[in-house]
Amino acid sequence: MKRFQKLAALVLILALALSLAVPAFAADSRFSDVTGGAPYAEAVDWAAEQGYINGYNDGRFGVSDNVTRAQLAAIFYRAAGSPAASGTARFSDVAPTAYYVGAASWAADSGLINGYSDGRFGVGDPVTRQQVAAILWRWAGSPDASGEDYADEDAISAYARIAVDWSRSNHVIAARSDGRFDPQASASRVEIASALYQYMNLPKDGETPAPEPEAAGDGKVLVAYFSATNNTENVANHLKDILSADLYEITPETPYTAADLDYNSDCRANREQNDASARPAISGGAEDMEQYDVIFLGYPIWWGQAPKIISTFLESYDLSGKTIVPFCTSGSSGIGSSATNLHSLASSATWMDGQRFGGGASRSTVEAWVNGLGLTLTPAA
Repeated sequence: MKRFQKLAALVLILALALSLAVPAFAADSRFSDVTGGAPYAEAVDWAAEQGYINGYNDGRFGVSDNVTRAQLAAIFYRAAGSPAASGTARFSDVAPTAYYVGAASWAADSGLINGYSDGRFGVGDPVTRQQVAAILWRWAGSPDASGEDYADEDAISAYARIAVDWSRSNHVIAARSDGRFDPQASASRVEIASALYQYMNLPKDGETPAPEPEAAGDGKVLVAYFSATNNTENVANHLKDILSADLYEITPETPYTAADLDYNSDCRANREQNDASARPAISGGAEDMEQYDVIFLGYPIWWGQAPKIISTFLESYDLSGKTIVPFCTSGSSGIGSSATNLHSLASSATWMDGQRFGGGASRSTVEAWVNGLGLTLTPAA
C-alpha cells in the first residue's frame, strides 16, 4: 500500500506539472472526425499532442470506437510516463511482444487494473464507464468521496460507487443527457480522452473544479430518415424514443412503387443511383431546421450507397455547424462509403461515424450504439 501511495503521489505531481503545460489548440482539430468547435476537441487534441492516444492512419480519431482493457492500460501507462514494470508472466493472454506488455504489468503492479481469476488480463475486453471511473479513482489514491445520485445509481456496481461519486464531484466523466451514468456501457475513445484530460487537470487544493465535460453536441436532436420499405423507419422510431427527438420522414414527391424498387430491372431506383445528378424531389420539408444541432440521418442501402433523395435533403438546408450522425439499414451490406460520399454535400457540418442495422434491429441494439457515441443531447420540446 505504501508503494502505491508513493506512486499515486508521483502521478499527481505529474498531473499538476502537465496541467501547466496543456497547449492551446487551433480552431481546427488534426482529426477528420473532430471539429475544432466540438466540446471534446481540446481534450482529444491534447491527448494526441501528449502522445497518449494516437489517431488512425486514415486521419480519424475514432470518436465513438470502444476501448479495450489493453488499450486503456497503454493509454494510462503513457500518461504516467511509461515507468518501469515488473514483467508479464502473470497473464496468460499477454504476449511477450505485445505493445501493451509493460502497460499491463504496470497497471496490475499499481493496483489500477486487476487480472481475472483465470489468469487473464482480458486484453480484448471493452472497458466500461464504471471501470474507467474506478481505475482513475484508484490512480488518485482512492480518496473518500460523496456525490448526488445518478438516475441509474442502482445499476452502478458496489466496487465502483465511491469512484463514480468521486468522478461526479470532480467532473471527470460526463453523465448522459437524461441524468444516467450508464455504468455498464462501453467507454468510447472520446470519453477516455475527455476523462484523462479532466483527471490530469484536477484542481490543486483550494481551486474550483473545472466544469463538467461535454462529449459532443449540446443541442436539440432531429431524426431525419427515408424509408422505402419501413426498415429504416423502425430504427428511426427507436432513435426518436431513445433520444426524445423530433422525427422527420423524408417523403418523395413521387412515391416509389414496387416496380420502382425492382432492382433486377431497369427500374427507377437503379436509374437514379446510376445518375450522379439525380435529385428526387421531396414533398414538404423539415420545419425550423435552425433549432437542431444534431441530426441523425437514416436511409436504406441501394447498391452500396444512400438513395439520391438523401442528397436532395442535404442540399436543401444550411447545415453549417451541425453534427450529422448517419445510420443505414440493409440485409447484408455495411454502411461502407455510403456516408463518407455524402460529406461533400454538407461539408460545413461535423460528420460522425455511421452505423448499419438490420431492418428488425431491436431498441436495445440501437440504444447501445447511441450510448457509445459520447453525445450530450437536449431533448426536443
